[in-house]
Amino acid sequence: MRLCVLLVCLFACAAGAPPTCYSRALSLSRETMDLLERVHVSPRTKACARPLPPLFLDVHNACVTLKLRDFLYVLLNHPEPQCRQRPRLVILKRKIQMLYDIITRLCHRDLVFFTDDCDGIDTGHSRPYNGEDRLQLLIED
Repeated sequence: MRLCVLLVCLFACAAGAPPTCYSRALSLSRETMDLLERVHVSPRTKACARPLPPLFLDVHNACVTLKLRDFLYVLLNHPEPQCRQRPRLVILKRKIQMLYDIITRLCHRDLVFFTDDCDGIDTGHSRPYNGEDRLQLLIED
């Protein structure tokens, strides 16, 4: 009985597998989207968020690297100098830089892109890949 309790405690305390490159990119994109939402809502940073382009991160979209690079450029060259020093914007800049580095350098060959819809990152509505469209056409015939 003691052995059973000991094993249960051991499994409960043991950490799972270390995060994979994909899981880290996915969790960091969620964290970045949450932080970006707070930047747009907070009264202290709402004015600083106006020049920021819309961004809906999808690590399965091939255009995510281009949009992250453009967004990072806007953050680094913000038209309001005092906004560049805001803590939330500094954290947002770091998270986006980290996500960009993970996607382009660390996970370069690990990520699978299901779509290349660049407008989907701006609007949040992504089109399916051509293969899915062809499948739907075959079913209709």
